[in-house]
Amino acid sequence: MRIFKFKFIVLTALLLTANSISATKPYSVWMADSEMKRYPESWMIDFSKRLKWDYCNGLELQSIYMVWKQTKEPKYFNYVRSYADTIINQDGSIIGYKPTDYSLDKLNSGKILFDLYAVTKEEKLKKAMDLLRNQINDQPRTTDGGFWHKKIYPHQMWLDGIYMASPFLAEYAARFGDKSLFDEAAHQILTIAKHTYDPKTGLYFHGWDESHEQKWANRVTGTSSNFWSRSMGWYMMALVDVLDFLPKDHPQRPAILHVLTHLSAALEKYSDKKTGLWYQVTDKGALKGNYLESSGSAMFIYTWVKAVHQGYLPKRYLLLAENKYSNFVKQFIEINPDGTLTLTDACSVAGLGGSPHYRDGSFNYYISEPRRDNDAKAVSPFIMASVLLGK
Repeated sequence: MRIFKFKFIVLTALLLTANSISATKPYSVWMADSEMKRYPESWMIDFSKRLKWDYCNGLELQSIYMVWKQTKEPKYFNYVRSYADTIINQDGSIIGYKPTDYSLDKLNSGKILFDLYAVTKEEKLKKAMDLLRNQINDQPRTTDGGFWHKKIYPHQMWLDGIYMASPFLAEYAARFGDKSLFDEAAHQILTIAKHTYDPKTGLYFHGWDESHEQKWANRVTGTSSNFWSRSMGWYMMALVDVLDFLPKDHPQRPAILHVLTHLSAALEKYSDKKTGLWYQVTDKGALKGNYLESSGSAMFIYTWVKAVHQGYLPKRYLLLAENKYSNFVKQFIEINPDGTLTLTDACSVAGLGGSPHYRDGSFNYYISEPRRDNDAKAVSPFIMASVLLGK
């Protein structure tokens, strides 16, 4: 009985201490510090066991770079820089990166190089960005110019890939004057919108197979059969991030804003009535096995906050996002005994097709993928939203 009482007192003290920290320490800083404690080297992010050029590293390091800009604490900048120092050679080649894989995922980490290059002026960073940019010169495409998601996924566009490629291309265009890439970034956004939009719900299907050959593809439309929240989260973040760089007078800018406005309205309709958050399979919250999922929810919150700040959406979306953020913290954030934070209930991974385990895009498939804590795909947009909200 005494042991139980002692443990209860210790746990209570830890929680009180952590809660008192949260009053003075923003969640953005708290979560970044938690991740840096979990992963002492930046290449270890997202449970990595070996050095690799991965979109998750780039995603999370982008969020930590935002914390550096918020706090000006050198440790955050140095953490981001250490990844580039470790994985990029002096000639600009990137360890583990093969351009001929034509994987859009590999472009995402290039976004952290823009700001690093602006600060350090290291020529190897510019060479690495050029290497990534040049991948799209020969990127396989659909007949209407949409990028294949990867060479191993022929004829397929996925919503995920829009985030991986279009913001990088738009920023490259803005930084280095390669103006054709503005058109390319916008074209990818609107091409997949044309093929994956569902007029009944206002939502977007995860993927589209131009050949209609995949088992997951609708034989008439070529689309997959379900709405995965994280795939639309990737797409939403791509919209606001591209708009940051796309010229105000670009002819496709109104169309992209139209997509953002109407998808936001649809997502508002399909959010959970109690928490305001979103389910793994967006429109099927009532079905057994579906669950409130943290990565998609964080991505939508980030998008709405940024969109209002930038004038892309009406101010009421900021009020919605703030309420959803508070519920997100209650639903998904836990305080550990060592004072670090854990973010729960993120889908570890989901895709379409592939081998040896074929992913059929069914409802049962999406809810069967494992959930895990502290997934970079949830942690990163949570940090980004926290920075933008000043929380």
